[in-house]
Formats: sequence, C-alpha cells, structure tokens
Amino acid sequence: MDKTWILQDMDSLAFEMGLENFLIYAEENSDDRNKIPCPCGRCANFKKFSIKIIRGHIYHNGFCLGYVYWVWHGETASTGPKSSSASCPPEEQAPDPPPEQASDKASEQDQEHVAALETVDVCEAVYNSGQYDNDSYQFRRFVADAEQLLYEGSDCTKLESMLKLHNWKSRFGITDSAFTDLLSLDGSLLPKDNVLPSNAYEAKKTLYNLGLEYIKFHSCPSDCVLYRGVHADATKCPKCRLSRWKLTKKGEERVNLPPKVMWYFPIIPRFKRMFKSPSTAELMCWHAQQRTQDGKMRHPADFPSWKNIDYRWPSFGSEPRNLCLALSEDGVNPHNNCLSNRYSCWPVILVTYNLPPWLCMKRKFMMLSILVPGPHEPGNNIDIYLQPMIDDLKKLWEEGKPIVYDAYNKSFFTLKAVLMWTINDFPTYGNLSGCVNKGYKCCPVCGDDTVAKYLTHSRKMCYQGHRRYLPLHHPYRRQKAAFNGQ
Repeated sequence: MDKTWILQDMDSLAFEMGLENFLIYAEENSDDRNKIPCPCGRCANFKKFSIKIIRGHIYHNGFCLGYVYWVWHGETASTGPKSSSASCPPEEQAPDPPPEQASDKASEQDQEHVAALETVDVCEAVYNSGQYDNDSYQFRRFVADAEQLLYEGSDCTKLESMLKLHNWKSRFGITDSAFTDLLSLDGSLLPKDNVLPSNAYEAKKTLYNLGLEYIKFHSCPSDCVLYRGVHADATKCPKCRLSRWKLTKKGEERVNLPPKVMWYFPIIPRFKRMFKSPSTAELMCWHAQQRTQDGKMRHPADFPSWKNIDYRWPSFGSEPRNLCLALSEDGVNPHNNCLSNRYSCWPVILVTYNLPPWLCMKRKFMMLSILVPGPHEPGNNIDIYLQPMIDDLKKLWEEGKPIVYDAYNKSFFTLKAVLMWTINDFPTYGNLSGCVNKGYKCCPVCGDDTVAKYLTHSRKMCYQGHRRYLPLHHPYRRQKAAFNGQ
C-alpha cells in the first residue's frame, strides 16, 4: 500500500484518503473488528480499539511514523515498502535493570533516574524489528513479552505493564521490597491467568532480556583513579592513598562498600543493536544515500571536518554504515531544581550523526554512555571517568567490531566509529580539552592575543577586544572610547 500520505498534513485530502484506505485494510485483515491495534503516536499498537476510536486517535496523536511495515494489520515485512523518511525508535535504548543497593544514597537515586529516562521509549523498540541474527535469543524473548497479553482479554501487554511499573518505581524511589509487595497485591487483584511477575527479581529479569547491561567501576572519592585494569585489585588509591572502601566513625574499613561508583553502559553492543532493525539500519546510511548534496550545509556530512576524515581515511569513508559521533556532557542535579543544593551528577551522552538531521537530537537516539555520580563535579579529572568509553572508541576506530548484522541489507560487516565533535558549555570545554578557560588568555580563538582587563572593584575579568571582529564599516568601529581604545 502507498504510505506517502503518512508524511502529509493531516488536514490534506491525501492524508484523509490514505487513512481511510488504511482503516479499511486493517478492518479486512483483523480477526475482531472491535480489537484492532491502534497505530497512533501514543498507543503505538499496544492498545486495541474499534475503527471509530482509532480514527480519532490518529487525527489527535498522528500516525506512528516508525511503523514502517504494518505487520499488526495484515502486511508482511518482506512485501511492505520502505520509508526512508519515517521516524523509527532505536533498538539501542535499553532499560537498565536497577543495580544492587549502592553504597551512597545519592548514587542510588542517580541510577534510578537513569532507569526512568531510558525506559520511556523502550516499548516502541520491539515493533520495528524485522529479522535478527542467531545471537538475538534474548531480544526475541523481549519481543515475546511485548506480544503476550497480561491476561486473557486485557488491553495491556506484559512488557507494557512492566515498563509502567518500573517507571513509577524509579520516579518515586521505591525500594525492591516495597515493589515486591506491590506486585503481589496487583497479582491477587488480577485474573488467575495473569502473567505479572510475582516479585522484583522476576520483573528485572523481564526487562533484562533485552541483553544490554551496564558495568560498575569503583572510583577514588577524590577522582584520582578508577579501580580497573592494573588497579582493579587495589585497596588504596595509588595517588592520594585514600581507602577504596567507606570508613566507619571508628576509622574501620567497610569492605565491599565503596564511597563512589561510576556506571558505564557499553557502547559497542548498543551500536550493534541499532542495525538489528531494518528501518533503523536503513536510516544509518541516510547521510550517504539520501542526503541532498547541493553545496549547502544541511547535515553534519556537509561540514569540512566530515569530508576531511573521508579524504584522509578512505577505507573508513567508503563504508557509509561507519558511525560519526559527537559527545556531550554537563552537570545536572537529578534531585530537585533548587540552586542551593550543590549536588552535581555528570551524564555523558553520545549522538549519532549518520541519521537524518530531524532525528539526530531525538531523545530515543541519544545514547547515555557514562553516569558520574556526585555530590561534587569531577572538574579536570573527568578524563578518569571517560577511560572505558575511550577504550571502546579506540577499538572501534583501530580494529572495528566484526560480524555486525545489518538487518536491512541482510549481511554482516565490520563496524567502525569516530568521535568527531564535543558539545558542551565553556567551563566543560576547559575540563575536556585541558585548555585555559579563565583569566587573561581564556579565549580559545585569540589565545595569547586575548584582550582582557581585570576590574579591581568587581574583582572580575572583562573582555572588550571582540570589537576588532566587527565588519569594517560597523558603527561600533568609531566608538573607541566605549571599548577602551582597543
């Protein structure tokens, strides 16, 4: 069926006629005309309604653009047309199983907030999956839970109910014991044939079938070193000599209870997951196959830095599926918006620029890779926490990841990646680059030629030399007194 109407304005005649043809097609291929999966942007085929209700939902919420193959309405994935401009949820957004009880209460709350953020869009991921390789057993189990009803006649699936409950648990910081009691209570109120897990452990296993894990690294409370590699078995920091474990009031070590823990979400398995969906794998080559190349900057691939990498390393640029990434990080307060609370947690986000420009910065395509807990910012020691991700990026650049399955082309290839840009504010720029970002020579462009003046009374630095970058005939050029004659 023609699907171009999905991208039309909902007030247009093309959209109206296309929608009516779809509803007729869905009704003819349904077993129960009163229980047809609703493909609107909110229901995403999880809930089932009659044609009349579905029509209203689509006009109110829009059609789910990621729904490329209408497999829930009688169409097979092998015969359905491909839509390159459709938005489709990624496979890499994975709900992270809540960790064991953390040593620091603030760190535990950080992890709960991350779980809440990453479980919002995961419901959509299973519906854009076409074919999988032989290593996707766990993910197929995940898909099975997405198709299994909570009980016979229910409008909610097992996976959907688990995600909603986990999101609620993370949002309000509910303990595992309280969550187990809630599951037991809900199970007693549902019909006897329900498949709701009976405890928190079984609920975690349901989400863990996605197969995307995390790694916890103990770190020095002074941000000196991560206890990994040669320092994996150390009990004291090799630099500041602080103990690896928390100390009691009497100065005794509480073994296996670290004062600070960093979470790392391995990026290579998540990159592989992006290519397991045919529609997402097709979009990963959008910059090379469907980008308008007219000399204008419409996409990061039009920038000279992108072209320079393709020119200097032809083997990398010849494979359009190789990833070009950007890294973004900043400090956030996950607990409240009160500025008096000085707690600072640092998430590190990776952005994939192979995608179309309208999808690059969508939350479901932004990959949380590192979470540095507080309460204090790492400052110039942020490089300590970037080590695991840098190792994976170096491996992807130098060796690549072989035998990555591309579900769109139905073939295997070696995946490589390069980190091209960083996105951050000016203080974080100084922490990442090691450059001076305050004082008399803080400008990264001017360097030693920075025009700076110290204001004695306000005790601040003032920078007025930017007037020299104005156009030649700008009126400010004639106002030397206002700019201290510089």
